[in-house]
Amino acid sequence: MTVIGLDDTDSRTQGMCTTYAAALVAERLRARASVERLLLVRLNPAVPYKTRGNAALAVHTDADPETAFSVAEEVVAEEAMAGDDRTNPGLVVAPGDPGAVPEAVADWSERALRELLDADDARALAADAGYRVEAWQSGQGVVGALAAVGAWRAWERDGTAPGLGDDADPTYETISYRPRDRWGTDRDVDARSVFAAADDHYPAVWDTVDRVERETVCVPHTPGPVLHGIRGDDPEATRACAAAVESEPVERRETFVTNQGTDAHLAEATVSGAREGRSYRLDATVSGAPETRRGGHVFLELRDGDATVDAAAFEPTGRFRDRVRALRVGDDLTVCGELADGTLKLEKFGVRALDRAELVTPTCPDCGRSMSSAGRNQGYRCRDCGTSAPGKVERELDRALEPGWYEVPPSARRHVAKPLVRGGFDAPTHPER
Repeated sequence: MTVIGLDDTDSRTQGMCTTYAAALVAERLRARASVERLLLVRLNPAVPYKTRGNAALAVHTDADPETAFSVAEEVVAEEAMAGDDRTNPGLVVAPGDPGAVPEAVADWSERALRELLDADDARALAADAGYRVEAWQSGQGVVGALAAVGAWRAWERDGTAPGLGDDADPTYETISYRPRDRWGTDRDVDARSVFAAADDHYPAVWDTVDRVERETVCVPHTPGPVLHGIRGDDPEATRACAAAVESEPVERRETFVTNQGTDAHLAEATVSGAREGRSYRLDATVSGAPETRRGGHVFLELRDGDATVDAAAFEPTGRFRDRVRALRVGDDLTVCGELADGTLKLEKFGVRALDRAELVTPTCPDCGRSMSSAGRNQGYRCRDCGTSAPGKVERELDRALEPGWYEVPPSARRHVAKPLVRGGFDAPTHPER
């Protein structure tokens, strides 16, 4: 076996897509050898120089390493958006079974989900492993390409690769591509067929549409080759859903094994131990009431012991902000998101305990009127009846939230974030559709 890793062939402004480059590599290799699978490997979503979803690609083939390298190098040279100075492709070709890469390479794959890594370190590690490397421009893409090479082994170690028992958590994406002469033009996709297909295949297929916003989430707005991408737990379901979408002509389709929708980017930490540029799952208590600021962003303060952190639901998260606004000081939460510029960007949160009472001025039991203060530290007194109370009393609150997990809508979800509909959470869930 041979493993080919690719990354960073696309451009924010000029389009392309590294999944398309991987699909071309697989197509050309199939004329000479077999291709066992393609991986779409999501990496750290906090990387500042990513295009959109920060994905690297791997192709697993029985072609010999020289043939694999030649084909992949040719595709990258032809297809990468080299005119964009922010496009820095990388190619790594590794001989041997993808499940037998060195532990250090699998470790690199896991680190690439949560850290900012250096291309020189990637080159050195690849050289130590005996891999062949090619890079264009700065070669930053070698970081992701090496991570893609090690991904299968990393997933096997974590029990997330297919066929590894009840703990396996693979997901799949079937991507349909446009003919080249249509790149950069408006996509012709029948929205009604997308919603119908999404309904037919839900929940095995998810994040295809946002039913509240009436948005076709699976259809991108970039100038690249992707027509639509269907994500789900079952590859047969993603393929069937993709085939049911009525659209302009499809040039090719490819199904990828992915770590999308798995929360693989989240590390367990405390508020005091969280670091910038990484994504976390943290336990904390609401210590500052939610506040809607300019632009519609909602902020609140969270506390864990003596440490505090600001958290935010930004405007693009839409109706999720109403969930955040419903929180109160004293609510105990588990929160998930990326720490950036001192603020935790919320992706989901779990309500562990709600503050269901508030202190209010007591009511006179005789006349039903609100009592008045009797003076500093003297409690309350009814001016009409003369009855008294020692202090404020608790009143039960009606809360708009219940214990359990809440999430951003599909239109705002990061690729690697796990939708609640996938299950496996430690409390009741309130999925968004």
